Amino acid sequence: MKETAGAAGRAMAQLGKAAGLAIASYLFAALILFTAVVTLLVVGAAVLPETVLLLRRTAGLKRRLVADWSGVPVPEAYAPLTGGVRARVRTALDDPGTWRDLRWLTAHFVYGCALMYVAIPLCILGLLVDGLWCGLLRQRAVALPLLDRLADLDAAWSRALLLPSPKAQRNADLAERVEELTLTRAGAVAAHGAELRRIERDLHDGTQARLVALSMRVGLARRAYDKDPVAARKLLDDAQEQAEEALTELRHVVRGIHPPILTDRGLLGAVRALAAGSGLDVTVTARGVEDAAGQAVRAPAAVEAAAYFVVAEALTNAAKHSGADRATVELFREGGVLGIAVRDEGRGGAEGGAGGGTGAGGGTGLLGMRRRVAALDGTLTVTSPTGGPTVIEVELPCAW
Repeated sequence: MKETAGAAGRAMAQLGKAAGLAIASYLFAALILFTAVVTLLVVGAAVLPETVLLLRRTAGLKRRLVADWSGVPVPEAYAPLTGGVRARVRTALDDPGTWRDLRWLTAHFVYGCALMYVAIPLCILGLLVDGLWCGLLRQRAVALPLLDRLADLDAAWSRALLLPSPKAQRNADLAERVEELTLTRAGAVAAHGAELRRIERDLHDGTQARLVALSMRVGLARRAYDKDPVAARKLLDDAQEQAEEALTELRHVVRGIHPPILTDRGLLGAVRALAAGSGLDVTVTARGVEDAAGQAVRAPAAVEAAAYFVVAEALTNAAKHSGADRATVELFREGGVLGIAVRDEGRGGAEGGAGGGTGAGGGTGLLGMRRRVAALDGTLTVTSPTGGPTVIEVELPCAW
C-alpha cells in the first residue's frame, strides 16, 4: 500500500503541474490576443517574435515534464529567430513549430484541467476504497493506480501534439547544421588568420632579421677585402653562420606550415618521431592505419597535418603541465574516420575551454586544437578530472 500511495502521489504531482501549466496557458491566451492586435497595427510587430520565444519556452517546459515522467525525451524543432524585425516576424509565422505549439497550448488548456478534475475525486475515493481494500483485505489497489494512467494519458497526448513532423525536424536539423558550419568556418578563418600572423612574425623577427644582418656582413667584408683580408675573412665566417641560422629559422617556419616529416614518413612515422622527442615515456599504438604489407594508409594532407599538430600540442602540454612521466597515443581508422586518443597519467584538471591546456597548469593549446579539428568538421573531446588522467579524443572524417 505504501508503494501504491507513493506512486499515486507522484502521479498527482505530475497532474498538478500539468493543470498549473494549463491555467497559465489561459493567461497566455490574453498575451497572444494582444500580440495579434499590435502586430496587425504594425506598430508592435517586434512583439510577435518575443511572444513566440515565450511560447517555445512554455512548450519546452512541458517537454521536460513529459520526459521526466516517461523517461523518453520529446525532441523539438524550431527555425532560429535571427535577423531584423521583418525577418524574425516572417520566420515566426512561417515556422510550423509556432502553429504546433499554439495547437498544443489550446488543447492542453482543455485536457490539462480536465484530467486534474478527474484526478482529485479519484484520489480521495482511492484513499478511502484502497485503504480499506488493501489495509484490511490485503488485496491489490484498484483506484489509486488509475492516477498513473491519467498521468500517462497527459504525457501521451502532450507528446503527440508537441512531436515535430519529420519535415520540420529535417528543416531544424539543417538550420542547426548551417549554424554549426558558420561557427566552424568563423573559427577556421580565425585560425587561418592567426597562422598567417604567426608565419609573418616568424619571418619578420627571425629569418628576415638574420638575412639583413647577413647582407650587412657581406657588404662589410667586401669593403674590407682589399685593405684587411683577415678582418674580411672573419666577417665572411660570421656571414656563413648567419646564413646557416637563417636556414634553420626558415626550416622551422616551413615545419609549422606543413611538417616535411609527414611527407617523408606518413602520419604514423611522424607521430612516433614526436613521441621519441617529447621528453615523456610515450607509447604509440596504431590500428588500421597500415595495410597488410605494413605500408601506411595515407589520409588527405590536411587531415594528416591536423592530426599531427593535435598530437604535437597534446604531448607538449602534457610534458609542460601534467606532471606525468608517461603518455599514450593511439591512432586508428574506422571507416571514414581517423581517430586519435592522447592520454597522460598526470594531475588532470585541463580546462575544456579556450585557454585550457593538458594538465593542471593550463595552456593555450586547446583552442587551437579545437579550431583545427572543427575546420575539418571533426570532433574533439577532453576528459580531465582533477587527479587525472587527461584524455584528448579526436575524430576527423576523411576519405581514405
